Amino acid sequence: MAERGVRWGILATGGIAAAFAADLVAASGDGSAAGPAPELVAVASRRPESARAFADRFGVARAYGDWESLAADEDVDVVYVATPHTAHRAAAGLCLAAGRNVLCEKPFTLNLREAEELVALAREHDRFLMEAMWMYCNPLVRRLKSLVDDGAIGEVRTVQADFGLAGPFAADHRLRDPALGGGALLDLGVYPVSFAQLLLGEPDGVTASAVLSPEGVDLQTGAVLSWDGGALASLHCSIDGATAATASVTGSRGRIDVPSGFFHPDRFVLHRDGRDPEEFAADPADGPRDSMRHEAWEVMRALRAGEKESPLVPLEGTLAVMRTLDAVRERTGVRYPGEAGARYPGEAGARYPGDEPAGVTG
Repeated sequence: MAERGVRWGILATGGIAAAFAADLVAASGDGSAAGPAPELVAVASRRPESARAFADRFGVARAYGDWESLAADEDVDVVYVATPHTAHRAAAGLCLAAGRNVLCEKPFTLNLREAEELVALAREHDRFLMEAMWMYCNPLVRRLKSLVDDGAIGEVRTVQADFGLAGPFAADHRLRDPALGGGALLDLGVYPVSFAQLLLGEPDGVTASAVLSPEGVDLQTGAVLSWDGGALASLHCSIDGATAATASVTGSRGRIDVPSGFFHPDRFVLHRDGRDPEEFAADPADGPRDSMRHEAWEVMRALRAGEKESPLVPLEGTLAVMRTLDAVRERTGVRYPGEAGARYPGEAGARYPGDEPAGVTG
């Protein structure tokens, strides 16, 4: 791969897939990639017309009307899976089993069981696998973590983070549909949880409370994570009100405040005891704050280096976040169709949406 650009395929054609493709195509032409520019060579959808329209829009050579053809395309080095998260297990698993490397959109899967299955598949087939947690690859977030790790604020005592959307969302919207893994936690709460665990690792204790919709998904969830060393994280997510989407990390000798959009910040402020506040701003050369190029660069760096996972987004860290999300749902009573203990009518013997690729539009 060192002599040519990494060749990408995209599985699904929705909004997040289009955003990723736009970032990849734009970065291919601006010389910002480390090494040869990436190539977007194939796209797949369950609807051939969607694949063709996407291919025409982004100048993609091959448009497949099924997932299997993309998974089997040996000209594709890595597939970006951009389906709804209920189909991540099926889509990413199909690609891994066919020998493709995979970047899978967040949340990684619906639950820990599915996440463990994907990690096992990647290791069985000796393929690269990474969750598309762009926050972990963001240069400014990496700088923040480096400061914390280096003791800039002393020992971390508390982390606070929130992410909420105003809504209201209709009962038939995907964010309120149990069959699509709806609710605030998996779509939005994954960011506060991932932020806290980026800095503190997997918690030793989890408490949580939620307000549920009539359909049984969480309209808003509050969680407190605890660590045996004495640290706490207070986290909140909502699809029932737009929150500030800020984060703060308090240590024994200072604090870091991240303004709105903490998961792709343009700046943060370091407060150290006895010193004036220091502002750290994003480098304009890193591109727009909402660019997904950094996660793509990390995938390509790892592939060129022959790595099977990223040190920035390690698989054990992804599994740890999924364990926490499962624990929060266990405490708030949110179950999805097909899961043990699901409270929805008619669920006896039901399967997870996405267990069979043919049953999912992507």
